[in-house]
Amino acid sequence: MKRIPSVWKEIQTIPNLLSILRMILLPLYLYFVVHEAFYSAGVIILFSGVTDFLDGFIARKFHQITELGKVLDPLADKLTQLVLIVSLAWERPFIWWILGLFLVKEGFMLIAGIIGLHRKVKLDGAKWYGKLATAVIYVGMVILLLFPEISEVWLKWILIVITYSLLQSFILYILEYKNLLTKQEKPEF
Repeated sequence: MKRIPSVWKEIQTIPNLLSILRMILLPLYLYFVVHEAFYSAGVIILFSGVTDFLDGFIARKFHQITELGKVLDPLADKLTQLVLIVSLAWERPFIWWILGLFLVKEGFMLIAGIIGLHRKVKLDGAKWYGKLATAVIYVGMVILLLFPEISEVWLKWILIVITYSLLQSFILYILEYKNLLTKQEKPEF
């Protein structure tokens, strides 16, 4: 019985409410994209990006880090990135490659995280390269939303930077999990 009030209390923290708000904004974002109101969609994503920054800042600054928040924040991040990538892939076919890389990376992270939980080890939180990849996806996709008629040269550069940051993050997370899981396997003396 005590778990329900505890969860309800965690939901009511400002960082967790901001994470929930980010997920609630996704259908509104999609509505604007479907109706080709790209500037409105861009404003929604900019606002979402600001709340993403604020929820982490507030959680650390005001000691509102919760177990629920450790799940909600990355869930909101991944859902937002997925929706952004898919929504723009219909108009720009190269983005399907980015979607594939994103899904492979996130699938790896999920499987490695499950293996880590099974072995009773986990990452200390998001790493700088994961945060950078998230920021690059946000910025790149917002530029594509706000400037739908962007030249092919700029489009290619934006997609290359997004792909590079995702690939870098993926490789560095592979190495991080490899170190974490192999260090855990070695007996301590």
